[in-house]
Amino acid sequence: MLAGEIYDCSDDELIKQWHKAKDLVRDYNLLDSLNQEKKEEILKELLGGFEQNLWITPPFYADYGENIYFGKNCEVNMNCTFLDDNQIIIGDYALIAPNVQIYTAFHPTHYLDRLTSQDDGSFAFCKTQSAPVVIGNHVWIGGGTIILPGVTIGDNVVIGAGSVVTKDIPANTIAYGNPCQVIRKNCRLCDK
Repeated sequence: MLAGEIYDCSDDELIKQWHKAKDLVRDYNLLDSLNQEKKEEILKELLGGFEQNLWITPPFYADYGENIYFGKNCEVNMNCTFLDDNQIIIGDYALIAPNVQIYTAFHPTHYLDRLTSQDDGSFAFCKTQSAPVVIGNHVWIGGGTIILPGVTIGDNVVIGAGSVVTKDIPANTIAYGNPCQVIRKNCRLCDK
């Protein structure tokens, strides 16, 4: 799965981790808002890793959790979905607005290539591949943004609300749109 090859979502180990993550996410989302100690305890069990001062406002959703990594002083606002079939690596001082969706999973485009079959009649998952998403330091992702598999967003980037990020965004830029495009540089010295 992490190698980007086609994998079986119904693999016993993957299903076990998926259910564990769903239970941890449910518990996190139902906690009293002030219960920071229990929130941190759940995040330590759910996520692949994070540094100090991570703030995730519920509800928050993840596929496996263990493939998500945060740097220090990151904030994730409410109703974000991280499909972490591959790694999602988020740098320091990231600001992720509400309703942001980060996808690492994708499927073959032709329906015949997506199909699987189960001889026992149980649910047949689609064939799936994945590619990591990397978000640099000091990045602000605007509300409702969708980030697709394989994208890298450089340091000091602002992604405008409602963007669909289909390709890499270089450092020190402001980008927005569908598809997301670099609009201008984002540096104090560049503006003078």
